[in-house]
Amino acid sequence: MTIVSYVFLIIGALFFLLGGLGVLRMPDTFNRIQTGTKATTLGSFSMILGVIFASIESHPNWIFKLVILIILIALSNPVGSSTIAKAIYKSKDIPSNLLKDDFKDRGESK
Repeated sequence: MTIVSYVFLIIGALFFLLGGLGVLRMPDTFNRIQTGTKATTLGSFSMILGVIFASIESHPNWIFKLVILIILIALSNPVGSSTIAKAIYKSKDIPSNLLKDDFKDRGESK
């Protein structure tokens, strides 16, 4: 179980590293939010799975709490990132490379 735990921890660390690199490399704010959200979600899942596999023998009562944590991250990360994206959309100029503006059709743009 220790090797499986280390594998998940390394995968999680790589997701965090690649997410940070993606935030630095993406051209506009919306792409940066998307990159950061996906990377932190998958990185967090992998890290928590690594902790679950590491704690199976020593702390089995942690498993339920860690699964609840995965569920909370799965629910809060997308909601938070879409809220931030909508706030940025309403407060800044729209990027010139935006292909489709869904909010413009509903009258929700500035």
